[in-house]
Amino acid sequence: MLLNLKTTIAARRLKQVDFALQLRIAPTALSEIIHGHRQADPSLRARIAEALHADEAWLFSSVTRIPPRMDSHPDRESAPLAVRRG
Repeated sequence: MLLNLKTTIAARRLKQVDFALQLRIAPTALSEIIHGHRQADPSLRARIAEALHADEAWLFSSVTRIPPRMDSHPDRESAPLAVRRG
């Protein structure tokens, strides 16, 4: 299972079905990719990473670890996220 991909989709508050439709692929195809039953071709991997604003190699790694910083992504502002306390 590609846990990094699965948790990133969930962290973006996306439903897998809606995300698959956004990518213009069948929801079952996305599920099969996430669960390791299907390989995504390089162009689809790039589209998924771009849509999630995440590092492609990290998303498709079977090793779960802290994601790399993406502040330098040209399409994103580098302002820190607000942390709510209390």
